[in-house]
Amino acid sequence: MADTSSSPLKHFVQAKKKINTIFEQLLEYVNEGARFIEASRQNEGLEKITTQQQLSEIEIFASKVAGIREVLARRHMKVAFFGRTSNGKSTVINAMLWDKVLPSGIGHTTNCFLSVEGTDGDKAYLMTEDSEEKKNVKTVNQLAHALHQNEYLDAGCLVRVFWPKSKCALLRDDLVLMDSPGTDVTTELDTWIDKFCLDADVFVLVANSESTLMQTEKQFFHKVNERLSKPNIFILNNRWDASASEPEYMDEVRQQHTDRCVNFLVAELGVMDYAQAEKRIFFISAKEAVNARIHKAQGMPEGGGALADGFQARLFEFQNFERQFEECISQSAVKTKFEQHTIRAKQIIDTVKQIMDSINIVAAEKRVFSLEEREDHLDRLEFVRSQLTFLSEDCKRKIKMVTEEVEVKVSAAMTDEICRLSVLVDEFRGDFHSSPSVVKFYKNDLHKHIEDGLGRNLADRCSSAVLAALQTAQLQMIGNLKTLLPVNVQNQVSELLPYHKFDLSYDLNCDKICADFQENIEFQFSLGWTSLVSRFLGPKNARQALLGLADPTSQFLRPFPVTPTTASVPAHGQENVAQEEMMISLVTGLASLTSRTSVGVVVVGGVIFRAVGWRLIAVALSLYSLLYMYERLTWTTKAKERTFKRQFVDYATEKLQMVVSFTSANCSHQVSQEMSSTFARLCQQVDITEKNLEEQISKLNKKIELLESTQNRSKLLRNKATWLENELDVFTKQYLQPSR
Repeated sequence: MADTSSSPLKHFVQAKKKINTIFEQLLEYVNEGARFIEASRQNEGLEKITTQQQLSEIEIFASKVAGIREVLARRHMKVAFFGRTSNGKSTVINAMLWDKVLPSGIGHTTNCFLSVEGTDGDKAYLMTEDSEEKKNVKTVNQLAHALHQNEYLDAGCLVRVFWPKSKCALLRDDLVLMDSPGTDVTTELDTWIDKFCLDADVFVLVANSESTLMQTEKQFFHKVNERLSKPNIFILNNRWDASASEPEYMDEVRQQHTDRCVNFLVAELGVMDYAQAEKRIFFISAKEAVNARIHKAQGMPEGGGALADGFQARLFEFQNFERQFEECISQSAVKTKFEQHTIRAKQIIDTVKQIMDSINIVAAEKRVFSLEEREDHLDRLEFVRSQLTFLSEDCKRKIKMVTEEVEVKVSAAMTDEICRLSVLVDEFRGDFHSSPSVVKFYKNDLHKHIEDGLGRNLADRCSSAVLAALQTAQLQMIGNLKTLLPVNVQNQVSELLPYHKFDLSYDLNCDKICADFQENIEFQFSLGWTSLVSRFLGPKNARQALLGLADPTSQFLRPFPVTPTTASVPAHGQENVAQEEMMISLVTGLASLTSRTSVGVVVVGGVIFRAVGWRLIAVALSLYSLLYMYERLTWTTKAKERTFKRQFVDYATEKLQMVVSFTSANCSHQVSQEMSSTFARLCQQVDITEKNLEEQISKLNKKIELLESTQNRSKLLRNKATWLENELDVFTKQYLQPSR
């Protein structure tokens, strides 16, 4: 058996293994790219990074690569043997296989196409086109018998013979040998070519050296040449052992056959030049070769038996044919089977690489844009926070300043209105009567009149100025804080801060302030003892003095003044209190002294009578009585009302002066609340802006991370594409480019 460890056919086997490995890696790469693009499209944070067209394109590539990979897995070298009937085509195949695999010899002609290929099993079998059944074949005779028994086989059918690789080394290298019926048995040459020859790498024309090339043989190869571009053709002039009987004509006949064959290959077919054509023509004896190899395989001498002269030369030429054939078919098969797929793979890789470059560029652009956008948002957020702190302090100062101005203005206006309280009270008109029920209703109406009048007067004097100052301050706050809001929100500030009329409320609560007012509308003579004491001591001290006069013993029960322990009482106040108490004691003591006995009255009267005379006393008493009668007669309801109003003015003035600071503080508090409310609503919008900026920055951080990941993934896939291109370049240089 031939040693195939260094056979050129290994070149195809290695190339096939290499290209299958590359396409397996390419399929994995394309599928990985498809998954990457699909994941990018499904990620909402990576919108418009990849397109549906890119996904569709790369999915089509994946389908194509998978199809090519399946085709490559089935690829093998194929040599087709053609010639006329009984020219020895089957014998040549047997000689190449070092065994009688196909039926040959007397009585055995190939009546259909036979392909011989290797099987990893240890049993030979055959399969026909019309059946999937594997028919066991142990010997060549059984094969011949099986072929002739099948009456349905015609010249256009294919029978595949699977022979154990362990028996034929040539079949271990993905080589398929195609035997054919004679080209002179049918006219359907076009069908044969389309069905069996388009994937053949080498064609071997087995001619009969005892005759010249026939027209049927030439016609067949002309048709092959029309279908295929420059097919690889070898011509074997078989049965050259017959020339040994006429050695004197051997060289001449050999030259004639060579010239005809060269002319056919070069001039007629145009598939090669003269130098190449001479290397493709061989003179052999297939029968001698197969017998010699079978003998050698059996341990017998190659030249055993009756052999014609020149056997060794013919055997050597057959071996030379095999060597040339193996080199040619390995190179041709690698080129025809793998070159186009290699080119297609490079195109696919280049397109996928461009897609990855495009994704990388888009992701890089979006990442740069997102980084710039995030930087703008960070700057904006820092600006908003710093400005908000500054403007908050400024607004607080403005609120404090405006409220202080309001407090001063309201305080001054209210003080002026209290001074004019008598005018306001005089303007009141109501039904007055001294009965308690009427006085009660009169008081209530007067309280309401004072409340409304003071409120109206204060509003006329203060509200317009306060409202103007308030609106100015609010507009300044809005103008300052508006710059911190987004543009779209700035245009909606009027909607976010709806205008409402601000009314300053002056809640004086006169009914509560004057609830303790007790009027005194009883008749009191202006020169009476009570009136004189009141004028001399004042109403409050007069009341105490008169109470002491009514009950003389009370003056002894009254406790002595005690020095106050409260530090808040002023020194001059304590002195005034002491003086008033001393005066009250003096008057009450004098009154009590004169009332103890009527003797004192008589004595005093006598003293006066002697001093001024009775006439003057009578005149004085008359005038005193007339004055008393006049005042008594003029003490009408109107006089009572005037007295009531005067008393009320005195009382209300004192009480209202006590609440001036409270009322002004209340008004300033209202203004402060209004301004603080406006500022709070503005700050709320600024807080929303800050929150939105923080959310946008967070989203941008995630988006930037996704874009960086996408960039890295696309770069990785691009680098992998470059690596696959390098692998294909190495494959091309090693297997597809002709060696120098």
